[in-house]
Amino acid sequence: MTGTPHRYALVGTGSRATMYRNAITERSGKARLVALADTNPKRVAAHVEAIETAGHPAPAVYAAADFDRLLAETEPDTVIVTSVDATHHEYLLAALAADKDVICEKPLTTTGAHAAAILEAEAKSKGTVTVTFNYRYNPLHEKVAELLREGAIGEITSVGFDWLLDTRHGADYFRRWHREAANSGGLLVHKSGHHFDLVNWWLDAAPVRAFAKGKLAFYGENGKRTGHDRGYERAHGSPEAADDPFALHMEDSPGLKQMYLDAETEDGYVRDQSVFAPGITIYDDMMALVDYDSGVTLSYRLTAYSPWEGYRVHFNGTQGRLELLVVENDHVNPALKGPNGASLHGTDASPEEGWYELTLHPFWTKPQKIDLGDYQRAGHGGGDVRMLGVLFDGDTDPHDRSANAQDGVNALAAGLAANASIETGLPVDVADLLK
Repeated sequence: MTGTPHRYALVGTGSRATMYRNAITERSGKARLVALADTNPKRVAAHVEAIETAGHPAPAVYAAADFDRLLAETEPDTVIVTSVDATHHEYLLAALAADKDVICEKPLTTTGAHAAAILEAEAKSKGTVTVTFNYRYNPLHEKVAELLREGAIGEITSVGFDWLLDTRHGADYFRRWHREAANSGGLLVHKSGHHFDLVNWWLDAAPVRAFAKGKLAFYGENGKRTGHDRGYERAHGSPEAADDPFALHMEDSPGLKQMYLDAETEDGYVRDQSVFAPGITIYDDMMALVDYDSGVTLSYRLTAYSPWEGYRVHFNGTQGRLELLVVENDHVNPALKGPNGASLHGTDASPEEGWYELTLHPFWTKPQKIDLGDYQRAGHGGGDVRMLGVLFDGDTDPHDRSANAQDGVNALAAGLAANASIETGLPVDVADLLK
């Protein structure tokens, strides 16, 4: 490919940044990573080492506090934001003020005020915002969208969605920074944003109101009551954690050891806290009713301590019903862990069994099983590869899967309204949160 490579800067160099780093370096003829920024210099150094080991030139390195200087000195075309959720707005607003395009990990941000500020900043900027809702790119979800848009069940009247996070993937949110609502907005914002966005996209509608219930039912100090708590605060250096299926042993994973254990001296961030240690301020069991501007109602539930991982979603319509069951893994084998020693969700597939069932139930006839071939288990059901192709290669997007800032706000809105409803015990209007 001829021409000048597109210039990228990446802020936030935790594990999630690895996917974008690799995507850029693998496209060295047309993409270049010109800068990295983070609050922790050792994590940045780990990424620089990986880049140089792969035979690519090292990007410039900045402290996160020097992000404005990064923009001025390295002149990126696009900024990729993969920092802690509650800090996304800082880099989004700065990049937009500098007329840069932004690729932002979901959630877009964690508060209604910051969401409104981002929309205002984008309207004034020459830059645009893309939110990486990779589940849109999963071929199963594409097929659901296709069937619904073709009118396979007529007019959609209601949706039911039940998502299960297992005791490997779900537990990981309760040992790292996500365990504090001030950082992540809780799972209704951080994780459920995926799910709310899917429903928004499937329905081509936006949430207007939510009523929700939520509690910390399993993790945290519940472990003492259930007998799961081994009594340690973190796994590293704790004999009690040696055979605990809930423990994360970073010393056994070169990647985790380099990026987190060895980097603790820089910022004090502990990646392997006990999921039953005090200090958790997010919920692990949540349900919500969400009203949409189209008149459709969603019933949603998220459980973060399931023995298996996957989800069920169904659509009721005036001409039938569409059902999707996805088993990402049918159980958790504590002896099997991913290459990073923690959750296997995302980049890599879980080693246990997984499958899917997509069934169309028209009125007056037998159900139709829809076969899309073997279930793609790696990278969010094959979504990551497709998304990266659209982001970095300009692949065609016939399903209109790219998500903009308004899509990010709509996905965030349902979670924010649900959180507010849990606090007040009352239905909450989305409009009241985004003023």
